[in-house]
Amino acid sequence: MHLKSLTVKGFKSFASATTLRLEPGITCVVGPNGSGKSNVVDAIAWVLGEQGAKALRGGKMEDVIFAGTSGRAPLGRAEVTLTIDNNDGALPIEYTEVSITRRMFRDGASEYEINGNACRLLDIQELLSDSGIGREMHIIVGQGRLDAMLHAKPEDRRAFIEEAAGVLKHRKRKEKAIRKLDAMQVNLNRLTDLTAELRRQLKPLGKQAEVARRAAGIQADLRDARLRLLADDLHTLRTTLDKEIADESAMRERRQQVEAENREIQRLLADLELAHAEDAPLLQAAQDTWYKLSALQERFRSTEQLATERLRHLAATPDEERPGRDPDQLVAESERVREQEEELREALTDDQMRLAEAIEHRQDLERQLAAAEGALRSAAKAIADRREGLAKLVGNVNAARARTEGATDEIERLAAAHTDAMMRAEAAQTEVDMVAAESSEADRDNVELDARHAEAVAEQDRAAAVVKELSDAERAAEKDAASWKAREEALALGLQRKDGAGALLAKEAEVPGLLGSLASMLTVRPGHEAAVAAALGTLADSVALSGVDEAVEAMRTLKIADAGRAALVVASPAGPGMQGTLDALRPALPDGAIWAPDVIDCPETVRPALHRALRDVVLVNDLPSAAALIAGNAELRAVTPDGDVLGAYAAAGGSGKASSYIEVQAAVDEAKARRAEAEASIGALKSQLAEARAEVARHKEAVNVAAQAKRAAEGERNAAARRLAELGAAARSAKAESERLGASRQKAESAREADLIRVAELEERLRLAEATPIDEEPSTDERDRLAALVPQSRQNEMEVRLAVRTAEERVASIAGRADSLLRQANAERQARERAAARRAARARGAEIARAVALGAAAALARVSVSLAAAIEVRDELAQARTAREAELQEVRASAKRFVAELERLTNEVHRDEVARAEQRMRIEQLEAKAAEDFSLDVDTLITEYGPEQLVPPTQAEVAQAEKDGKPVPEPVPFHRPTQEKRSNKAERDLALLGKVNPLALEEFAALEERFKFLSDQLEDLKATRKDLLTVVKDVDDRILEVFASAFEDTAREFQLVFQVLFPGGEGRLVLTDPEDMLTTGVEVEARPPGKKIKRLSLLSGGERSLTAVAMLCAIFRARPSPFYIMDEVEAALDDVNLGRLITLFQQLREKSQLLIITHQKRTMEVADALYGVTMRSGVTQVISQRLNREPED
Repeated sequence: MHLKSLTVKGFKSFASATTLRLEPGITCVVGPNGSGKSNVVDAIAWVLGEQGAKALRGGKMEDVIFAGTSGRAPLGRAEVTLTIDNNDGALPIEYTEVSITRRMFRDGASEYEINGNACRLLDIQELLSDSGIGREMHIIVGQGRLDAMLHAKPEDRRAFIEEAAGVLKHRKRKEKAIRKLDAMQVNLNRLTDLTAELRRQLKPLGKQAEVARRAAGIQADLRDARLRLLADDLHTLRTTLDKEIADESAMRERRQQVEAENREIQRLLADLELAHAEDAPLLQAAQDTWYKLSALQERFRSTEQLATERLRHLAATPDEERPGRDPDQLVAESERVREQEEELREALTDDQMRLAEAIEHRQDLERQLAAAEGALRSAAKAIADRREGLAKLVGNVNAARARTEGATDEIERLAAAHTDAMMRAEAAQTEVDMVAAESSEADRDNVELDARHAEAVAEQDRAAAVVKELSDAERAAEKDAASWKAREEALALGLQRKDGAGALLAKEAEVPGLLGSLASMLTVRPGHEAAVAAALGTLADSVALSGVDEAVEAMRTLKIADAGRAALVVASPAGPGMQGTLDALRPALPDGAIWAPDVIDCPETVRPALHRALRDVVLVNDLPSAAALIAGNAELRAVTPDGDVLGAYAAAGGSGKASSYIEVQAAVDEAKARRAEAEASIGALKSQLAEARAEVARHKEAVNVAAQAKRAAEGERNAAARRLAELGAAARSAKAESERLGASRQKAESAREADLIRVAELEERLRLAEATPIDEEPSTDERDRLAALVPQSRQNEMEVRLAVRTAEERVASIAGRADSLLRQANAERQARERAAARRAARARGAEIARAVALGAAAALARVSVSLAAAIEVRDELAQARTAREAELQEVRASAKRFVAELERLTNEVHRDEVARAEQRMRIEQLEAKAAEDFSLDVDTLITEYGPEQLVPPTQAEVAQAEKDGKPVPEPVPFHRPTQEKRSNKAERDLALLGKVNPLALEEFAALEERFKFLSDQLEDLKATRKDLLTVVKDVDDRILEVFASAFEDTAREFQLVFQVLFPGGEGRLVLTDPEDMLTTGVEVEARPPGKKIKRLSLLSGGERSLTAVAMLCAIFRARPSPFYIMDEVEAALDDVNLGRLITLFQQLREKSQLLIITHQKRTMEVADALYGVTMRSGVTQVISQRLNREPED
């Protein structure tokens, strides 16, 4: 048996269906941290039945469902399928391959399947328990399992061994048997109590049969009277219902009319709302146009202001730089320096003069020669050009001049455009800086607004929590008040009487001197109500009257009305000293006993009667105390809290006593008091709730204000960001345009310079061509003469130069000063030229700024006109919208009135329907009552007992007439008061009989049969309990046998494994209580090599981890399971200990399949297959690689 495949879908980070094909041997799952490797372990534990969310590294079980990522939606369920190869039949099921599936949905519902068939979690656990896969999942060694093993108590370590040995199944059966024994003991006790109770009830039930026979005749009269009253009620209700149905049509017609009017007003309301909705886009468009024109107006105004400021700046006379020395003066100074140099060098004067003369002479000759040759070439060219045509040369000159002028214009245009672009770039950059500063300030404001909004939301949440708490308290108080009110009403029904006392109380206004029921006038100390009622006897249900004459009148009233009998108490004021006299006559009482009058609080008018009725009554705690009291004083009567009365000559008591009116009245008073307390609490809570809701409203308003300010600030920030982007783009565009225009300007200037040179050349050619005759050839005599003189002058110069070379080198330094002055003069000329150029550029910039300001002012005027028109359109649309809203509000009010009217009519119709339904219900109840209580259908009831039927004489009247020898009375017409009096009399007669059980004989037989049945069941339960105790003993024996064997094997394997992990060390497992093998724990003793300690707490962290690994491996080897799952158990081991642990893995591979989550390369090397786990965008993906291992020698 081994794991064959694992399919995961929607479980944790496995969003897509992923299948891992597993084979016998060692399979390693590798991957970076956080990629989902441990989710594979969690998936296997989950599908095998894990029920703890914390064991799956979650807060609740729904956390196992894929929660979604930024690019993938969450899933609604998680599903894991584990396929197990069962060819060896290790699982007790007739399949060679077993697939276990578990699903969980977002609503918490779960499904389990075995080979596609629905099953229970218990079925999966029982299927796996016999194969060494326990319910506690000892086969899965997670990242915290070793720590749990280290810190486990000895009893918990025993559980690891029991689970591996399969003892857990027997222990669960034992626990189940013990639970059955506990439940059986409850049933056994109950049956014992029931048989004792039934045995006690058999005797009094026989006495009830006699009373039942006497009550049969009375019940016949009562049944006849009730049937006739019931038939009269049914006839009256039917007549009333027929009358009310006739009035229904008018109400329905009115409702239909209102419904039609309401539909019309709703149609009009829909049309107005549609028009109102259509107005909104127009108004929004007008508003947007106004916003855009306003923004454009601001932009043009800013541009105008910027251009005006630029014009003012450029028009202002700049501070000229301090002018330097005059270039001519510098040149003159240079000449003076030269003269000074020559004066200082008198020794070289002759040579320099001769050299200068020679050089000058040679240069003059060369210039003359060059001029002659140039004149000769120009004359020749001019003649040639003239021959080609002066017209063509003139055209070239004009074209060149036109190009030059065009280039000049283009340069001026480019210069103006370049200046404008620079101004726009500077303006845009300035505005960018300003908007950026405003945006930074807005960001700081947004942070403050976010904090204020969060604080307001928190305050609102706290106030809402207070409201919820107070609402819950209010509902609880209302529930208590309703409960106490219902109890009060229910108990008040018990105070309604149908005897003579009830008749007197019902006619309180007609009975003189009636003070009320005695029970309502007494306040008895809690806990003594039953005792006082038993002591008073019939007086407990009596009526109090103000005097003897009034009592006589009350009895006369009862006789006249034939309303039955009543106990009466005559009130009289207490005489002076009466209480002291009574106290003096009282004997001393033992501890725990109290005089009955002392626990009663009542009006002074009835106190003498109570003292007389209770003067010999003492309240005691129980019957033995009562007997002891009576034995010492035979004149007293003792009453227990249960209402048992014991005297020297009479006693009364037992069980089944009904509550007296005093007890009921006390319960009513308590319910009233508790209801008043609850209502007072409700009032206080309502006040607090109103304040809390007002606080919530205030905080909600604060939240709305903060949110609105936040949204406004966000809108402003977004607008500023857009504006900043637009300005940045404009600045970059203006800068790029400025650079492009500058380059174009330089290019144009270069082209113009070339054109100017070309123009000069063409003009010179034209002049010469026009001045030279066409037919004359130029003379070469002068050129020949000069050509002969030039070589002579050069030879002369060479001779002189050789003489003065040395002198020239000595004065080189002095000559440099003159050159420096000349360079300074040139630099000054260039500076003055640049200053002139800047003044010209400022003038051009001023012209451009003036043009921009004029254009912006014109555009601003046009935009202002458009803005005024937009404002007018916006205001018109707003006014129209306001008018339509007013009309819409009016129509809504009308619609609301119609809806209210319709609701009122509907409610009235509904109330009428409810009233008729109630009448029909009462009719149905009466019909049901006739059918259920009297087994008569309606037609028979009306036919035989209707108000139009004659009432025959009763059986008692017929018997009395026959007894007296008188004629039998004739039937009389139905008279409701007479029948009500007849019914009341029959009820009083039945009440005088006491409790009547008409089925006493049948109940007695049934009770006796039930007593026999329960006795048999009691014997069966005792036998079954004995059998279960035998089963528990057998299970204990089996647990003892299996655990002893498993512990012995595990202890042996632990010693072997410990030797592998700790060569030279010593480790063993010991029992904490060998005398009690059913509950003993398992302690681990470990002594690493070179140490004398044995307690785990004294070992190092690595030694403790290895010891825990040793125990787990010992359990695995002693009671091997088909597969084990290790989740990074070797992560903290060094290389040596890792090699030892890998040796154990290789040994376990011979009998079990291993799935190891690891980062260790050495562990991967011994694997038969590798699974790589990666995570991309929050979703785990898996790749696999089977390794071809070389067989080991």
